[in-house]
Amino acid sequence: MALITFSSKGIYCKQAGIYIDPWKPVKRALITHAHADHSRPGMKSYLAHTDSLPVMRHRLGEVDIEGIAYKKTIDLNGVKVSFHPAGHAPGSAQIRLEYKGEIWVISGDYKLGKDGLSAPFEPVKCNHFVTESTFGLPIYKWKPQDEIMADINGWWAENNSMGFASVMLGYSFGKAQRILANLDPSIGEIFVHGAIHNTNLALEMAGYSFPENTYVNSEVDKSRYKGAMIIAPPSALGSPWIRQFKPYKVATASGWMALRGARRRRNVDKGFILSDHADFEELNTAVAETGAENIFVTHGYSTVYSKWLRTKGLNAKVVETEYEGELSEIGESVNKEKEGE
Repeated sequence: MALITFSSKGIYCKQAGIYIDPWKPVKRALITHAHADHSRPGMKSYLAHTDSLPVMRHRLGEVDIEGIAYKKTIDLNGVKVSFHPAGHAPGSAQIRLEYKGEIWVISGDYKLGKDGLSAPFEPVKCNHFVTESTFGLPIYKWKPQDEIMADINGWWAENNSMGFASVMLGYSFGKAQRILANLDPSIGEIFVHGAIHNTNLALEMAGYSFPENTYVNSEVDKSRYKGAMIIAPPSALGSPWIRQFKPYKVATASGWMALRGARRRRNVDKGFILSDHADFEELNTAVAETGAENIFVTHGYSTVYSKWLRTKGLNAKVVETEYEGELSEIGESVNKEKEGE
């Protein structure tokens, strides 16, 4: 029997008595990162990288959770388990399991590009590699972060010069902090939505720091929003909350902006192609660097990407999970287009 099996509750290691990123309640869960589709409520106990703990507690409440450092090995009933940087978001990890010479790596979500915030991705040699495929098509190729952030700061500066506030939409954990950490504060004031503010506070408990910013609240003089940058989650678009920044321009930062027409369907003024997931070439590089012969492809373009890997001589299979990748950042219309391709 294989060390890892794929059950109705999640990715399961019977020998160690653990699940990895389970989507149904289990006794013991190992968590790759703190995003809601990988770190869910209802588990009796959790093990995650130390930097994930404050965000997980913020989202899940006072749960039974233990932290572990990168590359520290623990023994779970003879299974050697260690966490390794995934580069996806603060505290994100690939989980390595070894038993009697059989080595698996469960990567969760990951990216190879350095963002200056997350611990950079490190390839881990294994026999079996479980990979996402959120952007597993050749059309997805990211520009260097420096270029994207220069474009974002340029857009902000232009809006500032015309008296517009700039509202930037990005997921409240990971994407928002990545944008915040790379903004040019000399352009103007920076404000954040309350959900992002609370996540920032959790990350600061883990040792992260960000440029000076103010969370949006009723005590802020609205004249301060003129020319400012406001970072908010995608759910803010179209809500009464966003109206207080008038006049404003709104942009979204997502890998889905690479799809033709995505900005129009999202009803924003500007779209920046910025993703916390690997692009097509990064996926290929990560798979190759593991040296694994058996590849298990989860959420995203799993059918197409696994077929591509098989043309390269790898034993690639699709694994059905309940992970979402970057789907929640762009909305139903793009999700439907993706599913139809």
